[in-house]
Amino acid sequence: MPSFYEFFAGGGMARAGLGEEWECLFANDNDAKKAAGYAANWGDGHLTVADVGALTAADLPGRADLAWASFPCQDLSLAGAGAGLQGRRSGTVWPFWRLMRALAAEGRAPSLVVLENVCGALTSHGGEDFAAIGAALADGEYRFGALVMDAVRFLPQSRPRLFIVGVHGRRALPASLVAAGPSPLWHPSRLAGAQEKLSRRSKAAWVWWKLPEPAPRTSAFSESIEDQPRGVVWHSAAETRRLLSLMAPLHRHKVEMAKSAGQRMFGAIYKRTRRDASGQSVQRAEVRFDGVSGCLRTPVGGSSRQSILVVEGRRVRSRLLSPREAARLMGLPDSYRLPENYNEAYHLAGDGVAVPVVRFLAARLLEPLLAGVEPGSRRRLL
Repeated sequence: MPSFYEFFAGGGMARAGLGEEWECLFANDNDAKKAAGYAANWGDGHLTVADVGALTAADLPGRADLAWASFPCQDLSLAGAGAGLQGRRSGTVWPFWRLMRALAAEGRAPSLVVLENVCGALTSHGGEDFAAIGAALADGEYRFGALVMDAVRFLPQSRPRLFIVGVHGRRALPASLVAAGPSPLWHPSRLAGAQEKLSRRSKAAWVWWKLPEPAPRTSAFSESIEDQPRGVVWHSAAETRRLLSLMAPLHRHKVEMAKSAGQRMFGAIYKRTRRDASGQSVQRAEVRFDGVSGCLRTPVGGSSRQSILVVEGRRVRSRLLSPREAARLMGLPDSYRLPENYNEAYHLAGDGVAVPVVRFLAARLLEPLLAGVEPGSRRRLL
């Protein structure tokens, strides 16, 4: 059974994606509320609630096959202030990496390292932050590559994320997992451009990971919606009218088209700040009826909470997305225990990694790498 450490664990969504065939040796988060959610679902036997910078190698038991780190994204996201990896939050990747170096000094370097974050990590500080991560991996004797994986391939949520996967040492790599160059499927132009800015040493350690195309997604946004939601209430007619009034003509037209569809239509809404024709910043409500929700975000201010619009003929209703609906959009089962508080539950879901994305990555890349075999083969390559 492969083993793992889970850093910046949140509600344990990486653990959920890895599945029961993986053994957790250690989990860490410094947010007590998230840690409570983790403990409610996984127990607290492997959980340490502490700043990652306060940990030492002695806190980490055994030798894990995988170290997973979904480090904070705020300083790398569009909503951040551009601090990048020098920021107080996203910069916590460096204390994590010092732990990996300390483990390596003791002969306990994890065979695999996965760093997950927003795609802004590719372009932050003109690509210098991504290059710094690459240099750290190369200096730590990891060969590495990166993939941009969008949860929309697996779930009805648009959620592109960057996954950097490193392999320690010089073990043979299954040929089916290595490509000669970038593939548009997993390596968009912004990733290829960031790879070009790596140092010579980092490029020598680079691997273009090759994954198959997943099966077509069959789920739709409407399937995640609760008939009797908990934790939210329907807006009043006046509140719904105000929400509609925030829509530009394009989005009002989408609502009118939904009214004439002849069936119940579910729309996902975010409030955003846009510039009008005069250049002034105004709040807008933007809706989509394509069977996909927008990317879930943590509820910092009312505008970042996603709402839904239910259109049945001329009847239009609206409300906030419920915590359970948010959890479903992340691929969590209904048996997953959520906090009772709305903001805490939504934050736990919106700040995580999509579960089926982790499962796909584990099945198609991580597990074959650890086994040293071609996927579906018993022939070892080590």
